Amino acid sequence: MADTVPDRACRIEVLLMDCDGVLTEGQIYLLPDGTELKAFHAQDGHGLKLARRAGLRTGVITGRYSTALEQRARETGIEFLCQGAGDKARHLAELMAIQGFSPEAVAFIGDDLPDVPVMTQVGLAIAVANAVPEVKQVAHYVTTRTGGRGAVREVVELILKAQDKWKAELLFLA
Repeated sequence: MADTVPDRACRIEVLLMDCDGVLTEGQIYLLPDGTELKAFHAQDGHGLKLARRAGLRTGVITGRYSTALEQRARETGIEFLCQGAGDKARHLAELMAIQGFSPEAVAFIGDDLPDVPVMTQVGLAIAVANAVPEVKQVAHYVTTRTGGRGAVREVVELILKAQDKWKAELLFLA
């Protein structure tokens, strides 16, 4: 019998994700001077902070380089930041080997084809609501919210609820 999503979520120690299309809506604004602009959702940012406080480690594996993402990682406590990852699965394998994570302890949120090889190697594969069909096919869970619009927060809440940590985080905020 296959594990349920809550069963898988109970084992998660690290939440990894793509950036464009997951932490953002996917648009990339390039100014004439080469500056790149990204828009991040406040609820996702707060969710990442809640995750960190609850002991869930977070990271991004993305194919692009972005100073905006570096700043957002600092602001939200994202621990692992792998930019320019042409082969995301290789970077995932290196991170798991260095940190000692088992595949079952890793969740990954993706939206597009470069995320599929990573998603097939983790314990909890998640697609955002607006992901391409191939990503949704390999996902254990598809968010109700779209990338850049609270999908990361939804996943953090899912994991923390499965681990019975959500109520404690709410009490901490009170």
